[in-house]
Amino acid sequence: MSGGRLIASGLLGALTGICAVAAVGQLAPTASAEASQGTVVKIDNFTFNPPTLKVKVGTTITWKNEDDIPHTVVATDKTFKSSALDTDDSYSFTFATVGAYEYFCSLHPHMTGKIEVEPQTGNN
Repeated sequence: MSGGRLIASGLLGALTGICAVAAVGQLAPTASAEASQGTVVKIDNFTFNPPTLKVKVGTTITWKNEDDIPHTVVATDKTFKSSALDTDDSYSFTFATVGAYEYFCSLHPHMTGKIEVEPQTGNN
């Protein structure tokens, strides 16, 4: 009987370890998803949200139109420019150069935003 308990105990320990590894594996995608959420700018209710975003060089920003009318994303220095984005459409741009990029909606110029691009090794 004690041998049976020892085997059962060993199996229980092994199963607990497997479950712990599986749980950790499930957490990794969530952490990555949270990190990538910082690269999405939502367009809704005639605003860009967040209105200002700090990112590292090489980051791709995606603007997603969640409003019920079309909008555009246009850099004031013409570095990037989307076509009209209907509801649920998106536009992406990868920032390869350090700097501050102000942008607006060409259909609704009061809508403005800013992307601040920092070096990869810069302080947060």
